[in-house]
Formats: sequence, C-alpha cells, structure tokens
Amino acid sequence: MGGPVGRSSTRGERTRSRVRRDDLPDDRPGWAEDPGRRSGARNGPPVKGDGGRGSARRAPRSGKRRVLRWSATVLALLILGTGGAGYLYYEYLNGNIRKEDLTLGDKRMADHKANAAGQTPLNILLIGSDARDSEANQKLGGAKETFGAPPLADVQMLLHLSADRSNLSVISMPRDTMLKMPKCTAPDGEIFPASRRDVQTNESLGRGGPGCTVATWYELTGIRIDHFMMIDFAGVVSMADAIGGVPVCVDANIHSRGADGKGSGLKLEKGTTSVKGEQALQWLRTRYGFEDNTDLGRAKAQHQYMNSMVRELRKGTKLTDPAKLMNLAEAATAALTVDKGLDTVKKLYDLAEEFKKVPTKRITMSTMPNVYGTGVNNGRVYPKAGDAEQLFRMVRDDVPLDGKPSKRKAVEPKDPSAPVGEIAVTVRNATGTGTQGPASGRAGHVADQLKEAGFGKTGVDPDNVTGAARTGILYPSADLEGDAQAVAKALGIPLSQVKKSTDVSGISLAVGADWREDGAYPVSPGKEKTPESAGALNGEEEGACMKVNPAYTW
Repeated sequence: MGGPVGRSSTRGERTRSRVRRDDLPDDRPGWAEDPGRRSGARNGPPVKGDGGRGSARRAPRSGKRRVLRWSATVLALLILGTGGAGYLYYEYLNGNIRKEDLTLGDKRMADHKANAAGQTPLNILLIGSDARDSEANQKLGGAKETFGAPPLADVQMLLHLSADRSNLSVISMPRDTMLKMPKCTAPDGEIFPASRRDVQTNESLGRGGPGCTVATWYELTGIRIDHFMMIDFAGVVSMADAIGGVPVCVDANIHSRGADGKGSGLKLEKGTTSVKGEQALQWLRTRYGFEDNTDLGRAKAQHQYMNSMVRELRKGTKLTDPAKLMNLAEAATAALTVDKGLDTVKKLYDLAEEFKKVPTKRITMSTMPNVYGTGVNNGRVYPKAGDAEQLFRMVRDDVPLDGKPSKRKAVEPKDPSAPVGEIAVTVRNATGTGTQGPASGRAGHVADQLKEAGFGKTGVDPDNVTGAARTGILYPSADLEGDAQAVAKALGIPLSQVKKSTDVSGISLAVGADWREDGAYPVSPGKEKTPESAGALNGEEEGACMKVNPAYTW
C-alpha cells in the first residue's frame, strides 16, 4: 500500500468521475434513482437461550422497558431491563450499531454558547448513503458497475434542536451543491487534501466516511455539529417496514419512469397513500416526477415524509405492541451508523428524549437557499449569497426558523469589556476565495471603522491573508471575551462569530469573503427572518401535497 497522500489523489479522481449519477444510464442510480428488490436483514438474530428474542419478550414490564420514538431522525429503539435476558438483548442491540469518528477535518469545531439558563443547542447531521457495499444495497441500488464504488452522501439534513428544546429546525443541502472540501484524514490514515476547486457536496462521504461530510458542513456553515446518523438503502426499507407506513400525498397520478428510462419507479394515485418498505425508499429518492425534476423537489418530498412520519410516531398507534416495538428497535439499530458519541442504545434513547420535547407545530423544514449554475455548471447548485448565510446564521445563533419568539437570552461575558480605547485589535484581510484573490484594502478599511468607533489600538496584519468564508473575531482567553464582543458590537458582527481560540495571542479580526465590499457588515444582527428562498414547511402541515410534473403522470 502506498503512502496516504499519494493514494488520496487517485481515489479523489475516481470519486469525482461518478458524482452525477443522474447523468448515467438508468441502471446506475444514486439515492435519486431506481430501487430494485428488497433484500433481507443485514444482521443475524441474537444468540438463543436466555439472551434470545423469546426470552427478551418475557422481560418484566416494571418500567425497565421504555419506548424510544425518534422524531425527525428515523429512530425508534427499545431499552430492556439490566438483568438476565434483558441485559443480553440490550447488548445485542448495542452490537447492531455501527460507529465512526465524528469529524475527519483538521479544524476544531467551535463550542456552543450557552443561553442564560446554561442550556446549549444540539445539532445532528442526518446522512443518506448510496453505498453499494452489501447484497441488500446492491439489489436496491443499481447496476454492477456501481458495486464497491466510493459511497455518495446523497441526502444531507442538519437537525438543529434549540437550547431551550422549544423548537426544531431542519436544513437540507441539495446533493448537487458545489463547495470547497476541507482536508480530511480517514481512520486508516489516508489523506484527502482540501479541494482547490468547487466539488459536489455528496463526494464528501467518499473522502474517508461521514466524518468528512461533517467537516464539509462545518467548513461551509460554521455550525457546530454534535452528532451524525447515517442510513443506507436497506436501512430505509427496514425502518419504513418497522414503522408500518407513512402517509404521503401527490396532487396527480405519478409514475416516476420517463421515456428515457429515468426515474425511481414510484407509482401512486392522486391523493394520500401510506407508503412503506421499498415504496418509501422510492418516494425519498424520486427526482423525476416531482415539480421541475430537480433535487429541490426531492428535498421537499423528503421533508413531507419526515413531517408525516413524526406525526405517525407521535400518535403511538403503531408502538403499543411489544413485538412491533422490538422489531422497530432491531431495525433502527441495524440501520444506523453513528458517531462514537452515540455508541449505545442508552445514548440514542437520551437523544430522542430531547427531540420528543419539541411539539410538532414547532418543527420547521427548510432547504439551503440556492441558485443554479449555468453553462458547464448547468444543473449544479450554489449557495445563494446572503440568504444561505442568513439561514446558517440563524441556526448558529439559535434563532427559531418558524418566526416565533425564542426564550434565548444573551449571556454576558464573565469579564466585562475594557474601555474601547484600551482594546488592542489586529485586523487581517481574509476575503480571498478559491476563485478570487483578497479584495484590495479591506483590512485597512475595517481598521479605520474601528478607529472611528474609538478603538485607537487597532492595527493591520498585512502578512496573513488566509481566506475565511465568514468574518470572525478570535480571542485567546476568557478575560478578553468582553473586549472581543465589544469589537463585534461596534461593527455589527453577530456574537456567534466571536470565538475563543488558542491560535491567537490577542484579539484578531478576520475580514471574510462575506465582507468584500466597503460599508457596514452586510448581515444585520437584528434580522431574524427565515428567507423565503428556504421554502420553510411546518411540521403540522398535514395538507401538504407534492406537485407532480406533467411529463410523469398517468
């Protein structure tokens, strides 16, 4: 085996060559395309005897069995008692769960800021993998040419649970989104260098695993991610079967199979249908047949499915039978790959208990605001300037996407600010991007703004022009937190962009690519409205129906 750096280039080229499965023949689909037949379960049954399934069903009901219903994360688990068969069954469920590193990037993710009550938000990245690494996935996922190829993260949703647990916000990123990839180091030591050009976001999973998808999200959004959950084709099918059906709606008859052979194979009559198993997978993967046949329509369909599933699970009608609960627990644990911070059923249960605190009416689904490329980039998606950053900022600042008041309160720093004339600040020009050099004079212009605001000890670092997507302020220790926040307030920079870092020895302001033009900082700290372009959908919108493309009706 060669050195890790040398291998990364070859594998990277191999990954890039297959990113757009929509451009391939119909028998080579990604998550967007045709499922085949369902296969059997991935794992075998538990050991018979005291630890067998029959013994587990006879476990006492004295509060030791608790139901875990996952709300927006396709998760339902059962915890049994700690003695005898119950303990063995619990360990069997733990053994089902696959675990990987949370992040494979070099950057340390910033810590959450607690609210006045000391609470912090939770951010979970939900990943749908198109891996063809098992017989079940191969039967569901396409032609032999795709077997064993690097997997793609064709579904990516960030679930943000507010610090006060009053609301849940979800952001989907279209799989066709073009962005810069950070350096990722795989668990086996293979190194994937940072990309010099825009790369399609679903490539991230093939750069060492889900930890690189996490690092890629952090690179783009600046949102700390606490956990991830990944599910593959076979996992979706087994979970959908265990749930017992999720109602979905279309405004016309649909058959996602065009004359050119493209489509998922989904065939439904107009109105509401309860889908499960392979049909649920078809719904989640359908692109051709919904709206304008793009990934954006598919994201809307996924949001509708998730909202409907949450409502079904919360009704509890499918979760009263012990046998069904056990099937659901086994399906969920066998379907998931999670980070090592969620490596037991108990931890998954505790996480789901946090999600259960959010009422359905406070769940908001959204899609990253975007624009489509033109020319050679036709069909590719790019974050929409202003709107995308506004959505990311709201999540970073723990602002509810549903527009309802938040219980959050600003936390005052332990050490108050010194007089502005005594605060030393170093400003650097970090406006450069992969396609543009640093904007001329930006560090000097911002330094002048600070001087005009009374920060007389402001200087410019002309040597450090390392690019940053967002403007940010770093400080080295708690005694300078108040001073750093005073700098942010003077320039209108959100306090969520003020971070503690051991990489600096004093207060350092990086003027990022989001502030290439003269004038005030372009993101108003008082603006707390979800952009219209995010297509927000409330969790209680039971009447939502997918619009069927006329070319795919019957």
